[in-house]
Formats: sequence, C-alpha cells, structure tokens
Amino acid sequence: MAKKRRICTLWIYVVMVGILGNCNGQTPGNTMKKIDRQPAVAGTFYPADADGLRSMLDSMFKGLKPETKEQPLAVIVPHAGYVFSAGVAAKAISQIDREASFDRIFIIGSSHTMHFDGSSVYTQGDFITPFGKVEVDALAEQLCEKHSFISSNPQPHAREHCLEVELPLLQYWLKKPFKIVPIVIGGYTEKTSKKLAEALEPYFNSNNLFVISTDFSHYPKYADAVMSDGIMAEAIVSNSSRKFLLEKEALESKGISNLATAVCGWTSVLTLLYITEKLEGITIKKIDYKNSGDSPYGGNDKVVGYNAICVYQENKQPSPLSDSDKKKLLTLARKTITDYANKIEIKDPDAKDFEGGASMLAGAFVTLHKNGKLRGCIGTFRADQPLYKTVQSIAISSAFADSRFEPVSAEEVPSLHIEISVLTPMRKINSIDEIVLGKHGIYIRKGSSSGVFLPQVATEQKWTKEQFLGYCARDKAYIGWDGWRDAEIYVFESIIFEEAK
Repeated sequence: MAKKRRICTLWIYVVMVGILGNCNGQTPGNTMKKIDRQPAVAGTFYPADADGLRSMLDSMFKGLKPETKEQPLAVIVPHAGYVFSAGVAAKAISQIDREASFDRIFIIGSSHTMHFDGSSVYTQGDFITPFGKVEVDALAEQLCEKHSFISSNPQPHAREHCLEVELPLLQYWLKKPFKIVPIVIGGYTEKTSKKLAEALEPYFNSNNLFVISTDFSHYPKYADAVMSDGIMAEAIVSNSSRKFLLEKEALESKGISNLATAVCGWTSVLTLLYITEKLEGITIKKIDYKNSGDSPYGGNDKVVGYNAICVYQENKQPSPLSDSDKKKLLTLARKTITDYANKIEIKDPDAKDFEGGASMLAGAFVTLHKNGKLRGCIGTFRADQPLYKTVQSIAISSAFADSRFEPVSAEEVPSLHIEISVLTPMRKINSIDEIVLGKHGIYIRKGSSSGVFLPQVATEQKWTKEQFLGYCARDKAYIGWDGWRDAEIYVFESIIFEEAK
C-alpha cells in the first residue's frame, strides 16, 4: 500500500497560511529570501544522481521518436514515480521535436500537498534537478503582478512533486536550453481553472509549450482503471470542458470500488480545455496508456492510471486562391509592369477572366527582386476593390513609385522576379507572445507613425521576435528601436506566391 501511495499521493495538508503573499513572495513581517527551489522527491520518485537518472531515461526513451511531423502545443504527462509512469511520460515527451526552441515552457499541475485559493507561480529563484538548473522565466513574476488570483507564495512548491518530476524528462529530451513558468493550482473549483485559462490563452501558440502534469484514476482495480481512464481520455480528446466534467462526475459517483478520483490533476486539464475548446483546428490525440499494474513494482488490486495525450493545432487553412488564380495574378502583374515601362496604355482587366478567388476583396503587396536583391515593394491593407485590381495598381507602384529605388526601366523588366502576398485582415494583439514568426506579419502604429513587415521578412532575415519588432519600429515606423513597446501592434497573415525561378 505504501508503494501505491508514492505513485501519486492524494493526501492533502491543509495549511492555515492566512495570506498567501504578494507578488514579491512576501507575507507581513516575513521577507522571503530569493532562493532556488531544491528537489523534493529526488531519490524517491526518480534517481537523485545524474548518472543513475540518465541511465534510467536512456532505457525509457530508447527508440522513441515523434509519431508525426506536427509539433504539439501541449502534452498531458503523468507524474508518478518513474518506475511506474515514466514509460508513458517518455512517450508523451518524445512527441516534441528535440531540436525545438521555445520562448518558455508552462508546466501546470494541481496541488497535492496543501490547499489554497487560486494558483501559485514560483518566482523566488530557479528549479534545481540532478541534471542542473532550469531557469524560471521572467513571465512568472509578470503573471503574478497582473493577476490577483496568481500568488508568488513559494510554499505550495516546496514539497510538490507534480512539476518537479517533469523537468528531468524535458532536460533529457530537449537539446536546447529552455525556461519554465511553473504553476501549481490550489483550489478545487472550475472558477480557478477558467481564470487561469484566460490569463494563459495569449501564450498558447507554437512559440511556447504547455506541459499538463496529471495522473488519472487512483486506486481502483486494474480493469476498472482501464475503463475509467479510457472514458476520461476520450473526454479530453473531444476537446469539451463540459464533457470532461460530466464524465468525471459520473465516474466518481458510480460507486467504483476504491476510486478516489478519475483524474487527480483535473483542474490542470480543465485549464487546458478551457483554452483549446475556443480555438480552431485543434486535434487532441491519445499517445499511450498504462497503469501501475503494468509495472513489475505494482499489483492489480489498487492501481493508478497514466495517459499520454498531445494537443495539436492545424494552422493551414484552405487557400481561397487556386493555382489558376495565382497564375493569373502573377501574369497580370508582369504584363502591367511591362506595359507601363514601355508606355503602353494600362487597361482594366476583364472581370470575367478573374472570377473566383482573384476577385475577392483583400489587401496585397507586390514584391520585386532583381538578381536576388530587393527592387521594390509596395502594398496596401485596404480591401475595398477586387484583388486583381489591387494587384494591378500596386504592381505599378512597386515598380515605379517605391521611393527607395529608381523607377524600373523597360530593359530591367525581363530580369525582375515577382512575388505577391495577399493579406488577411489585421488583428490587434495584447502581447507579443501572440506573434508567431514566419506566420504573422506585423503592423506597428504609434500616433501618426506606422510601419509594416510581411511575415516572410523575419524568416528571410533569421530574426528573433525582438529584432522583428525592433527593425520595424526603427526602420519602418521611425519611432526608435524600442518604440514598439508602447505602440499598437497588429498581426496579419499572408498567402504568398511567386513566379517560378
């Protein structure tokens, strides 16, 4: 029985802490000293020495690789002792691209050691594991400062295992350093999960990774665990917070012998679902399942269940432009530039030739290159005329009215390479974490000054997000390198197509 309870301890210490602390982690009369969070369960849940730990993980990760080229935005991972659950955890973690870089990794778990209202983010220092230090991202403190229900009180983290056990797995698998935002949820209410989801939603994108730490059924017989854990996994895959809660309540009210909970970290999973169920293109996939009865260290009478689940988002939207539309628009741009350069009258295209996507209302940019170097780029966000008319007019502007270059000569036209970017409507953002490099273009506005970069600029220049913003603010909007920090920022996407090279 003792061994089973080490799998995912459910006992709760009710600590009368009074005030949970302000954003500096202080309580009245007690100044909290900045200090790294030391391992609490090394030597019990997993080996305390680096060599022993690495040897164990070598065997657990051996032969594992992502089952798809898609990069998960979130993984649901068990948090029991490694001899029981690390095989399932490794299957979840191995779905992440080992070469991936993240702005930060959010690790979210539900408290096992104390009850408190709201949630707690560790801000006192960094996390220490046998593999070394894992840095806590500055966003941790910012979240605390911004949201009253998020505390920086370190007490909930002191003996909590659900975040700690995930760190060596991530350190082993990911080849690049990462920073974390460690969050422990204290209350057992839907309200806390909903508020936390609202706070974290702006960061749920491909720049970041969410690790949801939870085990599933606790202490039923083997067959009952398989049944319960399967039902809860299907509820999560449905991407419905309502179904998740209804299934959990039904199972826990069913009178299943020794079932203490269907999902021990249900508030953490619920937080994730409150985010994902509002998004388009979300796919949730079951990766692996086992319970402690499958371990040589466990029996079948009282078990704990472990699911590995990944969350993906399909970002590719069906293009409103067919290949035929794109070819017609490129041909129109080239003919327009050629005729204008040769002083031939520019005539309005026949609308019948541009039916379908080429006639939709959309802004666009026309970019010209010559011998691999920029030769002109002009565009508009206005979407008040058919796309083919917009392309025709800005093709002329790009070739002959870009103030950075001399007008294109008739002799140059054959050597030009034409690229067209059709723009989606702009969307104002509240945090730069919403910017996905390579996907989003940016429009920065401050007073009467503004500047824009197309999505492909960051990729072509191999810029970081801060460089993308800095160069746009300084060189396009003329508001200085840091001018974007107090400016309005909008994002947009583009459908990019070009002439064959």
